[in-house]
Amino acid sequence: MTRFFLLLLVLGAVAGPLHAEKADSTKPTNIEADQMAYDDVKQVNTFTGNVVLTRGTLLMRANKLIVTQDPQGYQYATLLGGAKGVATFRQKRDAGNDQWIEGEAERIEYDGKIEIVKLFTRAKMRRLEAQKVTDEVEGEFISYDSRAEFFTVHNTNTGESKPGGGRIKAVIQPRNEAQGK
Repeated sequence: MTRFFLLLLVLGAVAGPLHAEKADSTKPTNIEADQMAYDDVKQVNTFTGNVVLTRGTLLMRANKLIVTQDPQGYQYATLLGGAKGVATFRQKRDAGNDQWIEGEAERIEYDGKIEIVKLFTRAKMRRLEAQKVTDEVEGEFISYDSRAEFFTVHNTNTGESKPGGGRIKAVIQPRNEAQGK
């Protein structure tokens, strides 16, 4: 268990900033789908069939999307399966030109108020420079906090790591500065 937390600390230090583009939070949310059902009383939209959500540089795809809105106007989204049985997201990072974060899982939950993305079951997340993968992690649950520049990976889809719950996987590519030495 201690080794797991040490690995997460090392990954956090090596991975560097992972925050999403700040300008996205001021952009409108656009959704395309084959079908939509709206419950005005509960403030719930349900989209089905080839769902594509965009908000600035944020792009999410799924087979089903449920969006709720709280009284303050914050939006919460749950994306379920899609191509290959997974939902996906991709977003530009503030870290520099052509820096991206992308992920996939059977279920993705997005909290627009605190800007946290949670990936459940067969979760994968990658950092990219242009189209080149620089780092990637896999586990049953990944929580990505774009404001705090922090993510965690767990071996169960409950958000907690348990002995015997499976393994996480991380691939950390060498940085350009290190390659030149």
